[in-house]
Amino acid sequence: MGNYVLGIDIGSGSVKVTLLSREGRTVADSGCEYPTYYDRPGWAEQDVGDWGKAFGAALQKIYQETGIPPKEIEALAIDAATHTAVLLDEDGKLLRRAILWTDQRCAGETEYLKAEYAALIRKLCKNEVTTVWTLPQLMWLHRHEPEIWSKIRHILFAKDYLRFLLTGIMGTDSIDAMGSMFYDEEKKCWSETLCRIGEIPMEWLPEIREPAETAGTVTARAAREYGLSEGTKVLIGTTDTVMEVFAAGNVKRGHSTVKLATAGRICTVSDRAVDSPYIFNYRHVIDGLWYPGTATSSCAASYRWYRDSLGEMPYERLNEAAEKISVGSDGLIFHPYLNGELTPYNDSRLKSSYIGISACHTKDHFTRATLEGVAFSLRDCMDTVKNLGMEMNRVRVIGGGAKGTLWRQIVADVLGVALEKLKTDDSSFGTAMLTAVGIGWFSGYEEAAAACVEIDSVTEPIAENRNIYEALFRKYRDIHDALQEIYQRDYLTARP
Repeated sequence: MGNYVLGIDIGSGSVKVTLLSREGRTVADSGCEYPTYYDRPGWAEQDVGDWGKAFGAALQKIYQETGIPPKEIEALAIDAATHTAVLLDEDGKLLRRAILWTDQRCAGETEYLKAEYAALIRKLCKNEVTTVWTLPQLMWLHRHEPEIWSKIRHILFAKDYLRFLLTGIMGTDSIDAMGSMFYDEEKKCWSETLCRIGEIPMEWLPEIREPAETAGTVTARAAREYGLSEGTKVLIGTTDTVMEVFAAGNVKRGHSTVKLATAGRICTVSDRAVDSPYIFNYRHVIDGLWYPGTATSSCAASYRWYRDSLGEMPYERLNEAAEKISVGSDGLIFHPYLNGELTPYNDSRLKSSYIGISACHTKDHFTRATLEGVAFSLRDCMDTVKNLGMEMNRVRVIGGGAKGTLWRQIVADVLGVALEKLKTDDSSFGTAMLTAVGIGWFSGYEEAAAACVEIDSVTEPIAENRNIYEALFRKYRDIHDALQEIYQRDYLTARP
């Protein structure tokens, strides 16, 4: 019997791994990046083979750092972003790259589903049709890549594929299934009606189980390839966002997270789904609870794009220089619509912009304006949550962006709330806790959260900054309203 469990996250830009002890202590964590391919405007894909390679590399870093042998790991589980379909042929071989949820190519299919089936989908799926869901993505694939479509025999989701490589067993969980938009939430099964709309054969779809159930064990082949011990238990696992919510210790109604990662999210634990076109509704791993959430399409993705395209220096140096710029960036405002925007617009045609540029502005102004613009987008999200009557009685900030002191302060000031930062907050940490619950180390999720989750610091909003940002946020919204019509217009085909 081992003394450790492993949580694995297939993230938007890297695999992250967390090793947790029986006492609930994070012993080590590591990560390994991989690229996202943007071959055309609005497209976003990843090479599925990169995930397994990155996992193997990250796990080796854990071994090198700790000296712990593989046989000491009793069990593991995997999480990943939902919506991401992995397409396999009859022999279980990959057919193409995975289309990510940030991809916007299926706008036409989305509009068709909205026009013809919006009420039905809302009833069965508890969510509004947008481009992020697997159903319209697969409909696009069927239409544009028939040669690939004809070879599909199995559809898995991102975490399911890595688990398949480890165990040889196909399956998924009920929360990830919700992200497909061809799952009937009321009946708790794949929807024949929605699959028929998408022309998806039911036999392509995996068995649905619950996140903390054991899926199988690591095969001899996988043990050799990835450096694990043969026979290690592998749980079903689930989606990254619910594991982030759990990693933050959010196990009661009103507990909330603000996520500064590739995408930005504000999620609030509730006892019900929320009827709104701007809310993503998913069940919590705790029976009877949900975590309705909003989404900013490009959060840390905006800062990464800025770093690579304009900033051209490490984040630490960019942050240091931006701290010297006054609050509000001397009137420079950024809209983070690199891949359209979700809450509160659900508009794939919106584009990013820097507005208010003058001769006084330097690169450092653009850096700070980028951070502030993402914070304004999160303010749009928070206002949506509050206008729907949801409680936010404790807010914890998570994600890679939360490590930056400057960005945490900007977000606290723009939102006007205190942000509790955790010592460990990655979804891989939540998945390690899920694994510990699943194999009986803890009696339940509440006990695991109480034993494992620790507060690192609290960022309080600064009143003076808060007042400045209140005025600038109104300007941010006005700019959006002024430009929205322009982004809807097709200037290439419109008559003069």
